[in-house]
Amino acid sequence: MNTVSFPPAALAGLQAHDMRGPDGAPVRAHRLSVVVPMYNEVGNAVPMVDAVQSALESYPWPWELIVVDDGSSDGTGQALDRRAREVGPHIRVVHLARNFRQTAAMQAGIDASRGDVIATLDGDLQNDPADIPQMVARLLEEDLDLVAGWRKERQDGFLLRRLPSILANRLIRKVSGLHFQDLGCSLKVFRASVLRQVRLYGEMHRFIPAWLATVTSPSRMAEEPVRHHARRAGESKYGLSRSFRVLLDLVAVHFFLRFGSRPGHFFGGIGLVVGAIGGLLLAYLGVLKLQGHDIGTRPLLSLAFFLVLGGVQLLTTGILSELLMRVYYDVGRARPYRVREREPLEPPTPQDAGWHE
Repeated sequence: MNTVSFPPAALAGLQAHDMRGPDGAPVRAHRLSVVVPMYNEVGNAVPMVDAVQSALESYPWPWELIVVDDGSSDGTGQALDRRAREVGPHIRVVHLARNFRQTAAMQAGIDASRGDVIATLDGDLQNDPADIPQMVARLLEEDLDLVAGWRKERQDGFLLRRLPSILANRLIRKVSGLHFQDLGCSLKVFRASVLRQVRLYGEMHRFIPAWLATVTSPSRMAEEPVRHHARRAGESKYGLSRSFRVLLDLVAVHFFLRFGSRPGHFFGGIGLVVGAIGGLLLAYLGVLKLQGHDIGTRPLLSLAFFLVLGGVQLLTTGILSELLMRVYYDVGRARPYRVREREPLEPPTPQDAGWHE
């Protein structure tokens, strides 16, 4: 993790705004980036910026707010630009060329962030920015890589929001092996060096803990109860249709968690089973042929033939995928492991402009 020094003037104000972890010890120095994706939330744009500013006004370490306008068409981007100019350079607005959806917008904000710790939350003001300091304190003092929010008392409608979320969380827990109560909560705090090890796409923002499990241990992740508010303005962008997208992405998550570095085992295993079934059927038909039975018009012969052919294709697909993985790891110099940095955070100094002190 990059380290920088902190200005003496800011250090002098630490006693007035002391920030302590769960064990009562002072939180280590760091820089905080807050990432908020927004799409057609003109009614929440200014209140969201003000809510984050109010929650972190006395934060003892440098922080920045990065708001990603995800191709809004209702004036959200203009409202954010005006408010950012009024508040200060630590408020930065990233404008996407069109609506790329929440996951891509969140990745854009992560790419633009400069902090050692990254917090993400929704722009609809249902997440409370006031929960961020305690989550950051727990992350650093317990030496975690992720602290995820848990909306224990949700303020959503049961049928359209809470019930699909309950079912989805149960399915995700079973597939991923992560025992989080609320994987759909956008309020999360990450160690930036770990979060930048993964790339988000599709609807993967709700599977971030699962993706992080590919580069860090689940024991370095925790869940923190957070406040949740009813939507005050605008309309929800979620509906039942997202459930189908979640299911498709869940299949991808399961594949990469189990077979990301050994895809040949996945395709090869299926190929062996399919080919073996086809071979047994052909052997059975061969015995019948030797006994004088006519097998040329039997549908079972066609089924056995295509099963054997499919098994061979799956086996060759597994071999090709293994070759691609070798190219990825050898030529791309990627590694199938990650060594965790044990270096403690040093007092940071915002050498460039755009940090709130």
